[in-house]
Amino acid sequence: SLCAAAEPNLSYQELKDLKKANVLHIDVRERWEIDRFGKIPESINIPLGELMEALQMDPTEFKEQYNQKMPSKSDPVVFSCLAGTRSKQALGFAMSLGFS
Repeated sequence: SLCAAAEPNLSYQELKDLKKANVLHIDVRERWEIDRFGKIPESINIPLGELMEALQMDPTEFKEQYNQKMPSKSDPVVFSCLAGTRSKQALGFAMSLGFS
């Protein structure tokens, strides 16, 4: 299940369309879940337990750790997980840090 602030529930097709517009897709599943169920193309994996720290990193450190430019607070970001519960938590974390 996928979450974005403007649209709390996205379909896979809506996500594919958003990715064409350079939306950062953060998969908050655990690493073992990625190994077991597969990586979503063009997503970055930041397990939910690391997300708050990751979103507060220095941009250089974020790039080194996740091999991706750190999103600004106004950049479009989509979170995903397996069932939707963790992606909703991730959305709440990001918004509490000032992400729009």
